[in-house]
Amino acid sequence: MSALGKTANIDNAAPFDILNPNWSACRQTEILGTASVVAPGQLVFETTDGPFRVTTLENGVRLNLGPHNRPVYGILDGEPEPVAAEISGGEGKTTISWGFFTLTVRHQPMAIDFRRWDRPVLESARDGHFVREFRLPPFARVDKGWLVNLDLTSQDPVYGLGEKWGPLDKRGQLVHSFTHDALGVNSERSYKNCPFAWSPAGWGIFVHTPAPVLHAIGFSQWSHRAYGLLVEDEAIDLFLIAGKTPEQILERYTRLTGRPVMPPLWSLGAILSKAYYQTPAEFLEAARTVRSYGMPCDTITFDGRAWQDTDTRFHFDFDPKRFEDPKSIIDQVKAMGFHVCCWEYPLVSVNSPIYDELSDKGYFLTDRRSGLPYRYEWDMEPFGKVLTPLPDSSLIDFTNPAAYAWWRDEHKALFDLGVDMIKSDFGEQVEPDCQAYNGDTGKRLHNVYPLLYNRCVFEASEMYAKNGACLLARAGWAGSQRYPAQWGGDPQADWEGLAASLRGGLSWANSGAACYATDIGGFYGDTRDAELFVRWTQAAVFSSHMRFHGIGDRAPWSYGERPANAVMTALKLRYRLLPYLWKALETACETGLPVQRPMAVACPHDPASWSFDLQFMFGPDILVSPIVRPQGIGRTYLPVGNWCHLVTNEAITGGTVINHNLDLEDMAVYVRQGATIAFGPSVQHTGEIGNLPLIEEQRQY
Repeated sequence: MSALGKTANIDNAAPFDILNPNWSACRQTEILGTASVVAPGQLVFETTDGPFRVTTLENGVRLNLGPHNRPVYGILDGEPEPVAAEISGGEGKTTISWGFFTLTVRHQPMAIDFRRWDRPVLESARDGHFVREFRLPPFARVDKGWLVNLDLTSQDPVYGLGEKWGPLDKRGQLVHSFTHDALGVNSERSYKNCPFAWSPAGWGIFVHTPAPVLHAIGFSQWSHRAYGLLVEDEAIDLFLIAGKTPEQILERYTRLTGRPVMPPLWSLGAILSKAYYQTPAEFLEAARTVRSYGMPCDTITFDGRAWQDTDTRFHFDFDPKRFEDPKSIIDQVKAMGFHVCCWEYPLVSVNSPIYDELSDKGYFLTDRRSGLPYRYEWDMEPFGKVLTPLPDSSLIDFTNPAAYAWWRDEHKALFDLGVDMIKSDFGEQVEPDCQAYNGDTGKRLHNVYPLLYNRCVFEASEMYAKNGACLLARAGWAGSQRYPAQWGGDPQADWEGLAASLRGGLSWANSGAACYATDIGGFYGDTRDAELFVRWTQAAVFSSHMRFHGIGDRAPWSYGERPANAVMTALKLRYRLLPYLWKALETACETGLPVQRPMAVACPHDPASWSFDLQFMFGPDILVSPIVRPQGIGRTYLPVGNWCHLVTNEAITGGTVINHNLDLEDMAVYVRQGATIAFGPSVQHTGEIGNLPLIEEQRQY
C-alpha cells in the first residue's frame, strides 16, 4: 500500500483519558511529503495517519484527515464547490492562497494557520510547553478517534453546539455532541446536538460527522486557551468558516447543512396537548372547552397513550378498544376549526401484531452479536402512574431503503383520516451493539438516527398531508433544522425549568435552527404554579411555534381566572403578530437566521448585551426579556439605540439595564424606535384568516 493509503492502527493509538489527558503520549500527525493537486481548489498530503485533504471554499476551508469510508447520511445539503487556489511551499510548510484567504500548513508536526486579509481566523493551538513546542497536539490519532486543538483567544465567547440548557457562552465547558433522552433540562445532556460552534471573533467550526464529538472549549483541564476536539470517527471532516458577523457565519453554516422549509401558517398557532387525553370523549371535550372559552388555538394533539395501545405500539392504527371510528372524532374537532397532531416514535413493540412481519423483512436494526432484531429494553425509572412501562421494542432501520419507504408511506392512511401533523418523539435509543443495514454500527448511527427518522416523517408530510408539511420533533442533529419544527423535550415544571428551556431554544438557534417550541408550563413535577404558567406562556408567544404540554392539564382556565385572562391576552397578541412572525420565518428560510435571535447574533456590536442570555430578539425589531422569577422580578438590557415598549409605546433610551417588578399581565417586550410592526386581526384560529397572514394594521414605533 502506498503512503497515501496508510491509516493509523487504532489499536496502537495512544489511550486517551478525557478528564486527565496525557498529552505527551499523543503521537502528533506529521506530513510526509509535498501536496498533490487533484483538482482546482483540492489538495492531498501524505501523512503518518492517512491522507490529508484540503478543499478551499468561498468563505472557508474544508480539512479531511483519514480514510472516509463510512456513510455520511446527507448531513450536508449538497457538496460545496471548491474555489481555485495558488500553492507555494518551502521550509517545511505549504501555503495555499485564494480570494482573501490563506491557509498555511506546517508539515512536522502538522499544524494549520487560517487567515483572512492576513489576520488570523483560526489556527492550531499555540499552547506551548517548557519542554516541547506544542503542549496539546495540533492533530493526533488516539484510541477514541482524532484530536484537534485550535487556538482560543482570551475573552472570545463561543456559541452553538446544539440544544444545551446552561449558559449560551460555552467557554470553559466540556460539551458532548451526543444525543440523549435527557429526561429533563437540568444537565449537559440534551436531545438535539450539533457539532457546530462559532464566535463573534469571526469564525465558525463544523465537524461533519454522525459520530460523537467532545468539545473542550477553553476547558481548564485541557487548556483555557484552546478549543479541543475529540472526534470519535474513523476520519475527521472539519469545516472552518469565516464571517465578519454572527449573521454571516450562520448564513454560511446553514448554506452547508440546509435551511427550513416554510411551515404552514396554521402550525404557528397555539398547540394544545397533555399527557394524555385518555378517551375520545375527553379529547372532544377538551376541544369544545377551548372554543367555549374563546381561547385562540389551532391544533390539538393525540399524545402517545391517547391513541395507541401502549403494549403493542408503535403502529399506524388507532387503538380499536377505544376508537371504533377515529375519522368521526377527527372530523368533529376539525369542524371546530382545529388541526390534529398525532404522536409517534420509531420503535415497534415485540408484542405488536406486525412485529414478526417487519422482522422477517429486515426492517429493524439488528443486534451485531446475534444478527437478530435488536431489542431495546426501557429503563423503568422514569415510568409511573401516568407514563406506564413500555415493552421491549425494536427500532426501525432507516438506512434500509425498503424500511424507510414503508415507514414513510404508512403515514398516508393517517393523513387521509384528517391528521395534519406528526409529533415525532424519541429517536435517541440506538445502542452501540446495534447494526444497520448499511453496515454502520450503533455508535456511529446513534446521533444521526433522529435526522433520518425526522427526514422520513417530513417527507411523508410533504407527500400526503393535505394542509402543508411540518412536524414537531424532539431529537436532532446537524441538518435537522431543515425539517421544522423541533421542541425542547421534557422540562421540570419550575422556574429553573423555564429558564433552561429558554436557553435550550436559544442555544439551538445559535446552532442554525430557526424553529423551536417548549412545553409551556413544564412537563413533569407540576405544582399548579399559576404565575409560572403565565410567564412561560408569555415567553412562548415570541417563539416560532408554541405548545401547551405536560403531565396533567395545561388548559389556562385550570390555573384560575386571573392567570387564564393573562394567558388569553398573551395568546391574542401572538395571533395578532402572525404577519410579523411570518416575515421572520421567510427570512429564516432564505438566510438561516433564526426567529429567536440571541443577543450575540442580534447585537454583535454591543458586547454588553451578550451576557443577557435569557433575552432575545424576536425577528429583527422586537426585543423580548422573559420573566423567569416569581413576583414579576427581572432585568432587561436594552442595547444602544432608542426603544419603545410594544404595548404602552413608552420611549426608552438604550444602553441601559432596566429592573422589573411586573404585574402578572405585563411583559418586558420592546421595539426598535422607527420600526414598523405588522399586526393581524384578533382571531380564534388561523382558519379565519386563510393560508397567508392577514395584515390589519401597520404600527409605527
